[in-house]
Amino acid sequence: MPRYEFRCRACGDTFEVSRPMAESDSPADCPHGHADTVKLMSVVGVGGGASSDAPAGGGGCCGGGCCS
Repeated sequence: MPRYEFRCRACGDTFEVSRPMAESDSPADCPHGHADTVKLMSVVGVGGGASSDAPAGGGGCCGGGCCS
């Protein structure tokens, strides 16, 4: 189940809530009982090596000259 991060505007606490994606925009109460919260934008870092299926030249379409 996805985790969403919220910040309480009343006390400044940051907390996470696990909920289905269908409820991602639903309001969340602060663990201290405050209702004035805002959902934070999450940053996801993805790393890894190059795939052997990647085209040589490293460009891809429009970056590797395949567009005319």
